[in-house]
Amino acid sequence: MNKEKDMLSLSRVRPSFRRRPRPRHLADDAGMSTAEYAIGTIAAAAFAAVLYAVVTGDSVLSGLTSLVEQALSVDP
Repeated sequence: MNKEKDMLSLSRVRPSFRRRPRPRHLADDAGMSTAEYAIGTIAAAAFAAVLYAVVTGDSVLSGLTSLVEQALSVDP
């Protein structure tokens, strides 16, 4: 009997977690389609390839090498 009373009092305090109906303009959208995933994956791979080409280029490598050499050199 006390459990029922406690549950009733909690239901008044706690908000309802029932699922709310979605607006009509969003009702048909079930998420990204396979084509959207494919385009996103291709774009991410292309960005990674460009970033790899830039980072492994001679200018970046020489710049990083000189930065490390300056940091490790002991000049008074």
